Formats: sequence, structure tokens, C-alpha cells
Amino acid sequence: MKAEIDVRLDPTLGCGQAHRWRRQEDGSWKGVLGESVVTLRQETGGISFEGCTERRILDYFRADDDVDAIVADFSARDPYVADLARRCPGMRILRQDRWECLATYLLATNANVARIAKMVESVCCTFGKDLGGAFSFPSPKEILDKKEDICGCRLGFRTTRLLELAWRVENGDVDVDGIAELGYEECVSELVGINGVGPKVADCVALFAYGHLQAFPVDARISKVMEEVYGVTGSYRHVADEGRRIFGPYAGYAQEFLYHEKFI
Repeated sequence: MKAEIDVRLDPTLGCGQAHRWRRQEDGSWKGVLGESVVTLRQETGGISFEGCTERRILDYFRADDDVDAIVADFSARDPYVADLARRCPGMRILRQDRWECLATYLLATNANVARIAKMVESVCCTFGKDLGGAFSFPSPKEILDKKEDICGCRLGFRTTRLLELAWRVENGDVDVDGIAELGYEECVSELVGINGVGPKVADCVALFAYGHLQAFPVDARISKVMEEVYGVTGSYRHVADEGRRIFGPYAGYAQEFLYHEKFI
């Protein structure tokens, strides 16, 4: 089936937002959405997909975002990121599952992209459902029911943090759906109250799971760009605040182009 949506799969799925997509030799992308193994292919005027519904695809790729208007907004504010966006049309922010995104970015602390992907797959293979060729991302209960197996996932210091998060979500202490009702500042404040979630992880989750498009996650790459291009240095909060000031209400989109700029 085909979905008509302005999206380029390579930069969108390959820029580190989500960690369960793999580019295949034929140029297609294979990944897991919920309990569905999904294959995506770039097509003229959209993408073809197998394994799930069109509604799921359109929701995941945020088809409701007016990307032209978003790019026009931050482009009018800054010529550098405007040029990046012009050279990489069709890159979108994803709308990820709230629990999966939170748990994944908890694992992402102090790890590179390859290490994150390896840890996430290990957790899925250990606790998730076998979907035939892939595994689902496990629920908090699925992790807790087999928590004695977590050592085999080789998560290091993240082990206790993931178990604690699973317990808190399962017992209602962390309401991943309730957080969706909060504004950006309140959302981040709630997230940083979770053991292992610092400001950067909170901004990533606020952006990719809760749709706060003003969030401006700052990692080492973004910190370097902000210093070299904009002369902005200092604490995480200062750099993130400056990112939101410079790029406005769609700073999260601008951040993805800055993050991806070495590949554009």
C-alpha cells in the first residue's frame, strides 16, 4: 500500500530519532511499530508500506504537521538552518510510542547510536514478543515478569534505572499518558523527576514522544554546532534556551537539521 506524505525516509529514519529501523540492501527500511513488523520504501509522492495500516503510518510520520510552514518559520529566523532544510527536504519529526521512547532514551544515556541500538534490541529480544523475524518493545509488565533475565542485556548502570522505571510505570507512579496533558515546561519537569532522566533525555522525550516541537535537545554534536555557528556556549539549559530563542516554536525541527548537517 502507499501513503501520500511528504517524507524522505533516509534522513528521517537515519538521523537518530528512533533506534529500531534498519536500512536494507534494496534501499527499503525495516522496523517494528507496536507489534507489527513494518517495511517502508521511498516512492514518488510518498512511501509504500507493508505490515501496518495507513493510519498508523500517517500518525507515526506526523502527517498533520505542515512541514512547509514549519520550515518557512524557522528559515525566516536563521539563514544557516534555512540552507540545511533546503538541501534536505522531507525530513520529519516522528511521533513515537510514549513508553518505548522514554525507556529507549533512558538507555541512551552516555552511549553512541550503535550502542543504543544494540541495547534496545537486546531488551526486545529478552522481554518482547516474538513477531517472526523481530521482537516487540516490551511493556513494563513484561520486563518485570522476567527481571531476573535483565543481566544478559548488558545494560551496565542502566539496568537498575530501567527496572525502576518499569516498576514506577506499571504501578502508576509515572503516568506516561498523563504527561501528554502537560505543557512543555511541566512535561520536562515531570520527566527529570525520573531516575536516569536528565535535561537532554527529557527534551528528547518531550520532542519525540510528546510532540513539544519547541524542545531543543543538546548533545555533543549540537553543542559544537551552536558554538561554531552561533557563538553559544555554557550550560545545557543556556544552550537549549538559546536554541529555542533563535529558532522559535519549531526549534525541535531546526535541531534535527543541525544534527543531520554533516550528512546533508
